[in-house]
Amino acid sequence: MSLSQARRVALAAQGLHRPRPDVGTGGTPGRRTPTMRQVQGVIDRLGLLQIDSVNVLARAHLMPLYARLGPYDTALLDRAAGRAPRRLVETWAHVASYVPPSTWPLLEWRRRRYRTEAWGTISAVEMSHSDAVEDVRRLVTERGPITASEVHEILEAEGRAHPRDRSQWGWNWTVAKQALEFLFFTGEITSARRNGAFERCYDLTERVLPPEVVAAPPVADADAVRALLEIGARAHGVGTLRCFKDYFRLKGPAVRTALDELVEAGTLRPVTVRGWDEPTYLHADATLPRRATATTLLNPFDPLVFERTRLERLFDVHYRIEIYVPAAKRVHGYYVLPFLEGEDLTARVDLKADRRAGVLRALSAHREQAAGEQTAARLAAELRVLGGWLGVPEVEVAPSGDLAPALAAEVAVA
Repeated sequence: MSLSQARRVALAAQGLHRPRPDVGTGGTPGRRTPTMRQVQGVIDRLGLLQIDSVNVLARAHLMPLYARLGPYDTALLDRAAGRAPRRLVETWAHVASYVPPSTWPLLEWRRRRYRTEAWGTISAVEMSHSDAVEDVRRLVTERGPITASEVHEILEAEGRAHPRDRSQWGWNWTVAKQALEFLFFTGEITSARRNGAFERCYDLTERVLPPEVVAAPPVADADAVRALLEIGARAHGVGTLRCFKDYFRLKGPAVRTALDELVEAGTLRPVTVRGWDEPTYLHADATLPRRATATTLLNPFDPLVFERTRLERLFDVHYRIEIYVPAAKRVHGYYVLPFLEGEDLTARVDLKADRRAGVLRALSAHREQAAGEQTAARLAAELRVLGGWLGVPEVEVAPSGDLAPALAAEVAVA
């Protein structure tokens, strides 16, 4: 396969190879409003949506649907995850993620291996705060769905928790929150929904999952790993073992065995991609469109950009998230989104939704090697659509980055 063919296969697998429903013939505005059926189509295609708390632009799980469907009613996604019959449920997958309920049984081995799969603060709480775990288990059983703040307040009122230390910010978790996260990781509880502050409302998993999933027989570990690897491979279309296993953060010798079994079954076919120096595989369901014609923005947690080595090999773009980099050392910005034009990533833009002012702020804009004469105009048009969807219809471009002057001019013309 040529690199161009590999790109188009990858984009088709992700549903990023053709214009969104809001774009009509020749780039004119479309008239189709995304429905739950289309939301379900994206869920089925991607297999998971990463969750992240950063809200400088929009919550991470909201943007992949926007990239593929254009402006949509986010209440559809809230309904999919927060009301029966649920189409999404929260668990640890890539990281904290929404997955279809059918994927839940495939991750039981990870929940069972919490001592090695979870990070120390969570895996140790069962031993270090066993009383708190029992208290939290009782409260969720009696009062769920319930938030971590509500759990802590009840335990504090009962004299079973110390007042919360509010002198620090960030991941300053109470013991109650640690216990909740332990029970969440092990699968005893999950999120029944998210409230307006995006806090999980915890409940017993058996009261959240569809009955048929609760009653499903256990899946053998090897079968589960193979199924998860296959989901990752199908979502990628073409890629290496490194690409596929990153989708659900799989590791260990069982992953290599699963790959060999998928090849033997014909689910994956070895191929050669020019310029790639690792064994590469094509999924049996992969398609190769003649052209890729989508124009859209991808957030830092979009499944297309999960695996940075893959992204660089496919698009010749070195991309890193700089959220945790000190401001003075950032190269491109805090919340930087790659811009997709056809089969190329042509720009990256650091965006902030200033909701109080009603302004979508492009804090910087940079060209990529594949940028063309229309990149600034197309990006300006995309920012107007994105801003309208987010309720910040005015677009302002700061004079930072080599694409900023042209982008600002296009925004001004509009």
